[in-house]
Amino acid sequence: MTDKKIKVLTIGDMPLSASGVGIQSRYIIEALLKTGRYEVISLGGAIKHKEYEPIKTEEFGDDWVLFPVNGFGNDEMIRSIIVKERPDILWFMTDPRFFGWLWQMEDEIRPLMPMVYYHVWDNYPYPTYNRPFYLSNDVIVAISKLTHDIVKNVTPEVESYYIPHAVDTDVYKNYGDEFYKQNRKEAFPNWGNDKFLFFWNNRNARRKMSGSVLWWFKEFLDKVGHEKAMLLMHTDPHDPNGPNLEAILSELGLTNGEVMFSNVKIDPMSLATIYNMADCVINISDAEGFGLSTLEALSCEKPIIATMTGGLQEQVTDGKSWFGVGIEPTSKALIGSQQVPFIFEDRVGKEDFLNAMSKMFNSSKKELKKMGKQARGHVVKNYNFEDYQNKWIKLMDEIHEKHGSWNTRKNYNCWELKEVA
Repeated sequence: MTDKKIKVLTIGDMPLSASGVGIQSRYIIEALLKTGRYEVISLGGAIKHKEYEPIKTEEFGDDWVLFPVNGFGNDEMIRSIIVKERPDILWFMTDPRFFGWLWQMEDEIRPLMPMVYYHVWDNYPYPTYNRPFYLSNDVIVAISKLTHDIVKNVTPEVESYYIPHAVDTDVYKNYGDEFYKQNRKEAFPNWGNDKFLFFWNNRNARRKMSGSVLWWFKEFLDKVGHEKAMLLMHTDPHDPNGPNLEAILSELGLTNGEVMFSNVKIDPMSLATIYNMADCVINISDAEGFGLSTLEALSCEKPIIATMTGGLQEQVTDGKSWFGVGIEPTSKALIGSQQVPFIFEDRVGKEDFLNAMSKMFNSSKKELKKMGKQARGHVVKNYNFEDYQNKWIKLMDEIHEKHGSWNTRKNYNCWELKEVA
């Protein structure tokens, strides 16, 4: 019997950042650390850091050391950590495009420890070109039912699981009618509680369709009246990865408060407050691995308008009830690149989007509240925080027991036998 803790090396978005990948990584890491049986070394990337000194948290001290890195690190960094720290499990998460260099090191890593990949993928057709990447892992965990189906079909021989994202339902919840009224009054003192508030919380990036949302929202206002509804966008209107949203507003003449931006990073409770002030939350991305903002909204009992793509489609409906409006793509354009030869891009049409907004706008407060309560039940049942943490703890325990590490490494051969004709 030994008291040695299981050491996990994680690679992905900075776990202390506000990105979806960062948030989910932090949830998993903190769950493992709270057992008292794990310690974690994290390479935190995907953002530009002010400093690159190691970081420790007050709660976990030496058990969790974070190293800010550019990108997601590199092969020399991994080799150095393996030699110095001797981790038992390598866990990593995000789009596979960013980890080709890591899978090329498979023959150096996997003889010593299992590689566990938390997989993000947006759409069909089956990405058969990912097969060599998938085969380079001991375990793949999928964030959505779509992703899990892809892994099972492209590499059925690889051990795989489905663990969707989760939200903290103690933070993201409905705080009641009085909270709704009071916070709207304080935030928007000039227009009371009758104006319908649509909320859009995404990065201002091309695939998020931010420009289309603005352009079409103007047409919606022209139909229902500019004084009847408002759009609040929690995003950077000048993000270089998306259009200049303020220029679009100027072009459309939406300069009288019809659209407002929130571009300051805020804590989860403040974000939950905004969800509570909203009447409906929008996400019509043309590609979305999961879509955390809509899940947070549903947890706050707010119906959503979402594209029936990626992980969004399993949020807006459970197959029986609808928790908002799911918009089927008007077109499925096959796009691609040298790294991703082919993938569908799901575009919604303007009329379908306007109809979805109208449906939400014309719903009574009672109907919206009923839909919201059902949505909350869907989240609590299928995406709750406690199950998410427990599933990850159980899985990581099983991985360590089943696959071992270093002197106890099991179930991996660095060679294979092939019959030569």
